[in-house]
Amino acid sequence: MSIHEHSPLGREVNYPESPDARVLFPIARAQSRAELGLEARALPFTGVDVWNAYELSWLDARGKPGVAVAELRVPGESPNLIESKSLKLYLNGYAQTRFDDAQVLRAAIAHDLSEAAGARVEVNLVEACDFASQQIVELAGASLDEQELDIRDYGPPQPDHLHAHMHARQIEEALVTQLFRSNCPVTGQPDWASLQIRYSGAPIEHAGLLRYLISYRNHCGFHEACVERISMYIAAHCAPRALSVYARFTRRGGLDINPWRATPGFGAMPPNLRGARQ
Repeated sequence: MSIHEHSPLGREVNYPESPDARVLFPIARAQSRAELGLEARALPFTGVDVWNAYELSWLDARGKPGVAVAELRVPGESPNLIESKSLKLYLNGYAQTRFDDAQVLRAAIAHDLSEAAGARVEVNLVEACDFASQQIVELAGASLDEQELDIRDYGPPQPDHLHAHMHARQIEEALVTQLFRSNCPVTGQPDWASLQIRYSGAPIEHAGLLRYLISYRNHCGFHEACVERISMYIAAHCAPRALSVYARFTRRGGLDINPWRATPGFGAMPPNLRGARQ
């Protein structure tokens, strides 16, 4: 039996009535990374998984509910990711719990998620008074999606589509697609995302890159593992000097997950700005 079958995903589960870190379900990243020949001690990329939790609520000291959007940053080098439904169950355990102020709540969440992930998880809260300042911004870059192409491969992923013009002048480029889809490895339900590829090096053929990304359409994999697989195969087939892969997945159960992986020294992660489909 797969360890994923023990997770709460796809099962009817009672919501906890108070915060309970025991409902968090860590999943080791090692299995998906072993399929790519990766070892935790020598990862060829850096990165972070940014979660936005839109359904966080609690009670203040007098019993009045508060609400916030929680931004959770899980280091890409952490040994575990956290299964999404278990995180939803955990966060909803705060709905009837009193806190003197929101920062005490933030610290409690950060502690429990760090324990589950096996590394320090950063937690920031956007409270209701700041909701109006939140923006909807699409990923920057040239769209891959306007190409007129015949597409035949929808899974498994086909890295042979990837090509770079190795003898051409080196460039820096940002490319974006809105057409990415993969599937949850537990429930088989579709996961939709916008992707941004930034790189420097030999020009990557746009048609082959889009065909490669669309070939994930029937692939089953967690968001984070898909981004790592994309990054590794682009690096192997196109040999960029520097590479960044950033995915913004649409939300499920009040959560969206936005993994970013980049070659060491690439620079700062793109900002956590919600797209129109999120």
